[in-house]
Amino acid sequence: MAIADRRQRERTAQRDLITRSARAIAESEGWDAVTTRRLSAEIEYSQPVIYRHFASIDHLVEAVALEGFEELAAALGRARAAATPDDAVRSIADAYVQWAAVNPSLYDAMFTRATRVSFGAEDTPAPLAEGYAELRSAVAVQAGRGDVDTLTEVLWAGLHGLVTLQRGQRLRPDHQPDRVAALVGAITDATPVL
Repeated sequence: MAIADRRQRERTAQRDLITRSARAIAESEGWDAVTTRRLSAEIEYSQPVIYRHFASIDHLVEAVALEGFEELAAALGRARAAATPDDAVRSIADAYVQWAAVNPSLYDAMFTRATRVSFGAEDTPAPLAEGYAELRSAVAVQAGRGDVDTLTEVLWAGLHGLVTLQRGQRLRPDHQPDRVAALVGAITDATPVL
């Protein structure tokens, strides 16, 4: 069994190196620069080794996106845990916006590039569900008579819109905190009956 364990560790290490390298290239040059040829040169693995782990660049981007969802869920969990129940929505919203600003290429892999990752379905991967659960837990405390899932979706959509428009330089650069506060206020202060 030791040989099989060693081989599995080697495969896992190869896969991790490929995803780390893809992320590094994307962070410095964008996702268009991530190719099997480029990865092969960077990590000194042949292209067939890369294809043994990922059938295509799209599959590789999906793997990176899932890592991103795990990291985002953890950041949201830390923010919610550190906040009082009354401040949880604001804390989690701030954490979301900050995380997206620090990880733009990863955020692109998660939300901008086309993937086969299912959102809001029975086969939704656990990291996505965990991130949504963190948002939902924060909203649930202050949802009042509103539908918690709808309010959570509105918060998520609002945060994503703010992040995307801010990154595209389509909003006034110094007003992101005010926009986040307005969104949070709409969720927490004026909860409609849905």
